[in-house]
Amino acid sequence: MVRLKRETASLKPKPHGNPRRGKLTGVKDWVQGRIAAQPDLTIDELTAELGSEHGLHVHRSSVGRLLHRLGLSHKKRPSGA
Repeated sequence: MVRLKRETASLKPKPHGNPRRGKLTGVKDWVQGRIAAQPDLTIDELTAELGSEHGLHVHRSSVGRLLHRLGLSHKKRPSGA
């Protein structure tokens, strides 16, 4: 607290997080292209490809949230629809 007061002249806490700059921000276009090329790709397969091709080690839920933000549904559709 002493260092914070000395450096900023305030005891106001620094902001937390990294808004809009996650690990997957730089590969959004690649993910969209990959899903367009192979629509039946699973989240686990996509996560593995991100690790092998881009060196990104992220949890499958992060990939799922990215797909949701991009408007890409992972829900399977019935074969008759």
